[in-house]
Amino acid sequence: MINSFQSYNPETRAGIEYALLAYISWGFLPIYWKFLNTVPALEVLTHRMVWSMFFLLGLLAVQKRLGEFRELFRSPKHILMLLGTAILLGGNWFVFIYAVNTNQVIETSLGYFINPLLVILLSAVFLKERLNTWQCIAVGLAFLGVLNFLWNFGSLPWIALSLALTFSFYGLFRKVIPVKPLVGLLMETALLAPLAAVLIVVWEVDGSGSIGTEWSTDILLIGSGMVTSLPLLWFTNAGKRLRYSTMGFFHYITPSIQLGIGVYLYNESFTSTHAVTFALIWTGLAIFSFNSLQAKSVS
Repeated sequence: MINSFQSYNPETRAGIEYALLAYISWGFLPIYWKFLNTVPALEVLTHRMVWSMFFLLGLLAVQKRLGEFRELFRSPKHILMLLGTAILLGGNWFVFIYAVNTNQVIETSLGYFINPLLVILLSAVFLKERLNTWQCIAVGLAFLGVLNFLWNFGSLPWIALSLALTFSFYGLFRKVIPVKPLVGLLMETALLAPLAAVLIVVWEVDGSGSIGTEWSTDILLIGSGMVTSLPLLWFTNAGKRLRYSTMGFFHYITPSIQLGIGVYLYNESFTSTHAVTFALIWTGLAIFSFNSLQAKSVS
C-alpha cells in the first residue's frame, strides 16, 4: 500500500493527505457539537461563522498573504460566486449542527454516504467526467437506498439529502472558482460574518445569548472557528489537486466514523430500514471503489 501511495506524483500525494485529514476530522466532529447541545443550532452557527473569519484572517496574516485577500475585491464576479458557496456552506453547517444536537447523527452519516455517489453524478453532468457502467450502477444503488428510506418511513430523509446536496455542490463550485483555498474560505466567512455578528449582539443584549454563561461554553464557541476552518482548508486543498470524482472515493471515511459514533457512543436507533438503505449505498460505494482501483491498476 505504501509503495502504491509513493507511485503517485507529489501533487496527487499531497491531495490524498489533505483529503484524509479533512474527512477523518469531519468524522469526529459530531462529538464537538454534542458538547454544545444546550446552545441553539442557529446560535452555534453564528459563532461558527464569526470565529472562523477571525481564525482565517489571523492565519492569512501570519502567512503575510493579506494582499491576496484585498486583491480579491477587484473581482466582483468571484466574490458573487463565493457568496453562493458561502450560502451553501452556511446551510450545510446549520443542518449538521441541528441534526447532531437533536440526536440524528445516524442520518447525518446517511447524508455523507450519499454524497460521494452524488459527487460522481455531478462530475459527469458539470465537469464531463464520463461515467462507466459500474459507476452508473453505483449511483443507481444509492438512489434505490433513498427510495427504500422514503417507502418505509413515508418521508424523505431531508437531513441526509440536504447535507449531501449542499456539500456536493459546494465542493463542485469551489473546484471551478479560480480562488486559492484559504483566501476563498476567508471571503466566504467574511460575507456571512456581519449578519452573524448582529444576531450574536442582539441575543446578548436581550439576555438569551450563551456567551458568558459558562467558561467551557465560551471556549467551545470560540474554538468552533478552528475546528470548522482547518478541515475545510484541507478539503479545498485536496480538491485543487485531485479529480472531483476521486474526492468522492475518500468521502466514505466521514460517514463511517459518524455512523459508529451515532450507534455506539450515542445509542441512536438503527432500524432494519436503515440497514437496507445503508447496505444499498455501501454496495454502491464498494462497486465504485473496486472500479476505481481496477482502473488505476490498468493505467
